[in-house]
Amino acid sequence: MDITQLRAEIDSTDNRLIELFKRRMEISAQIADYKQLNGLPALDSDRERQKLNDIVEKAGKDFETYAFTLYSLLMDMSRSYQEKLMNPKSELKDKVINAIESTDKLLPRQAVVACQGIEGAYAQLACEKLFAIPNIMNFLTWDGVFSAIENGLCRYGVLPLENSTAGSVNKIYDLMMRHQFSIVRSIRMKIDHNLLVKEGTQLSDIKEIISHEQAISQCSAFLKKLGNVKVTACENTAEAAQMVASSPRSDLAALSSRSCADLYRLSILEKSVQDQGNNYTRFICISKNLEIYPGADRTSIMMVLPHKPGSLFKVLARFYSLGINLVKLESRPLPDRDFEFMFYFDLETSVYSSEFYDLISELEELCEEFRYLGSYSELV
Repeated sequence: MDITQLRAEIDSTDNRLIELFKRRMEISAQIADYKQLNGLPALDSDRERQKLNDIVEKAGKDFETYAFTLYSLLMDMSRSYQEKLMNPKSELKDKVINAIESTDKLLPRQAVVACQGIEGAYAQLACEKLFAIPNIMNFLTWDGVFSAIENGLCRYGVLPLENSTAGSVNKIYDLMMRHQFSIVRSIRMKIDHNLLVKEGTQLSDIKEIISHEQAISQCSAFLKKLGNVKVTACENTAEAAQMVASSPRSDLAALSSRSCADLYRLSILEKSVQDQGNNYTRFICISKNLEIYPGADRTSIMMVLPHKPGSLFKVLARFYSLGINLVKLESRPLPDRDFEFMFYFDLETSVYSSEFYDLISELEELCEEFRYLGSYSELV
């Protein structure tokens, strides 16, 4: 048989398969009715285990792995469909719909906003792009920002999440696991690090450079060229500029922003010293309450998956089957749990789409813990 005839055979087989698939799902719906009438749960672990063993045995050695993967996913879809029929109301779905209806059409122009750092920090610059008239409360740590939101001290908080050069800000992801919050907006900002010094300081005079660890990482190539200059991490880039300005030393420099040069009356000795010209940091704006503003087309979730093969695959397969684009996947180790992780996902999907509601209704079934962090739009 030539390729055309073989493909015709495939098409014919697929036609039979899709009819059988539809029939299988129809029977699953009937089983859902029976389970609901008799007070039975959608999941029957013993039945699924027996069924998979039988499938693997019938598939034979050449196809047992493929058959196991196929039928594991098929059973997940059948169970998800049964859950949807047995529990048409979703608490999370209702919460999202209520948030859409109760949230104002625009972010407020004026708000009390928590930022980490001091005057001139990049988080402050991001905040000023998000809010026309922000009342900024500065905190020493990122944990302080989360706590301020959680305790109702500030309505919003602005935090860095990832950088195009240095990668994810792992400490933020770790703090996400400990605090309750919602993401209401995100913003990508171009970051330019400059070498700031006191008036008259030359490059050859510098013995120590201070900045935040992320800025140091983003300028590693420039710092390497300077040779034996000491590099010291501090709380943030604005604090580094302030320390240079207040220090009696003339051999001290900071990696910081142009606005900090003006703010602390320092000279820019070298401009844009970051490794990459397209150096962007993504900031998130968080709140205590769920707020979903018009145009929300990105959703963030966190989950703990069962510690067994295929758990992550099943989640990713669900994104694929619903046509939802995964734009960020991050994993962080869970404290006090050996080799177990919290997974963070950013998904590109409109909060108004049926696929979004299908997804949030199904995901809780696939994981041990599930947190919906919010749906929002991103400013660039």
